[in-house]
Amino acid sequence: MGLTSNKVLMLAIVLAVLLFVGTVWLWPRLARRSWRAVSGRVGLLLGTQLALFASVGLAANQAFGFYASWADLFGQETDQGVVVDHIAGGNTGPIQVVSTSRVIGTGSALPQVSGQIQKVDILGRTTHIAAPAFVYLPPEYFQPQNRARKFPVSVVLTGYPGTAQALVDKLHYPATAQQLAKAGKMQPMILVMMRPAVAPPRDTECVDVPGGPQTETFFARDLRDSVMAHYRVDKTPASWGIVGDSTGGYCALKIAMHYPRAYAAAAGLSPYYKAPIDPTTGDLFRGNKNLQNRADLFWALKHLPAPETSLLVTTSKVGEHNYKDTLKFIKSVQDTNVTRISSIILPSGGHNFNTWRREIPGTLQWISTRLVAH
Repeated sequence: MGLTSNKVLMLAIVLAVLLFVGTVWLWPRLARRSWRAVSGRVGLLLGTQLALFASVGLAANQAFGFYASWADLFGQETDQGVVVDHIAGGNTGPIQVVSTSRVIGTGSALPQVSGQIQKVDILGRTTHIAAPAFVYLPPEYFQPQNRARKFPVSVVLTGYPGTAQALVDKLHYPATAQQLAKAGKMQPMILVMMRPAVAPPRDTECVDVPGGPQTETFFARDLRDSVMAHYRVDKTPASWGIVGDSTGGYCALKIAMHYPRAYAAAAGLSPYYKAPIDPTTGDLFRGNKNLQNRADLFWALKHLPAPETSLLVTTSKVGEHNYKDTLKFIKSVQDTNVTRISSIILPSGGHNFNTWRREIPGTLQWISTRLVAH
């Protein structure tokens, strides 16, 4: 049974309930001062607490999509993605489609009616980074009258550790995009949904690590090239946007600021503005002060040429730790008189999926107005 299985969660809950009942029932019998009675009391209390913590942890993981498997949880998910050739004739392309599914909540299995979600493996030609992703193709992509039409693209990134599946199942990006497009509130758009941790379990913060994963180059160049080689999309930056939450939000803002000729717009949901250094990241900069400064978005706004791109940031007055930094970032961007800035500021909302689901519809509508397909 997998980490995200409902059976595992129910088993943990049942075990916690049984241990709690057993503790209440057996406590009078273990009231003696003998070592066996004391050991029994300690064992029951410890077992009950562990079962309760396991239940809460499993429920939180299902709600927020932190880890996808037991191997992912225990840091054993270290292998790079393997590209499997599914093309007749044996030609290996930059994107391989592993499976397809329809958008949750749609009444038809026909892609020209309900759109399609493709689970894919993406290979970066220059960085040699291989990463899994989910690609949402809107219904219009499959309709005969649009065979020659090119579509705008938004790359959507999770936080860390996060799972790409959570962008589909928990944050509902494809379903939200389809509903908004059907209502005429945004244009049909391709979504490329993935986690920013392309070298798990390490959190590279979308940095080109000296001697390590070239993560920023992967998202700024290789990912675009791979998507353009496989789908009907335009290479101009006006057709490309990038969105993310938490770590993914920081990555989205940074990549668009560093590569305005790659992405015309970026949205950071509950982002931070400087790459942290902690046990999950390791030494990201290897003593390179210029690289470290460049990863600080406040430093970049002050010392580098202002990028011609559009940015959106979100926060809440109560519940988010980035509120003051976000106001400071908005002011810093405004001072450039070049980069455009917008914001969503909620009265309250924590750093969680529920808050981001409230912000995603407005974010998708905003980015839709910034992108065009030629």
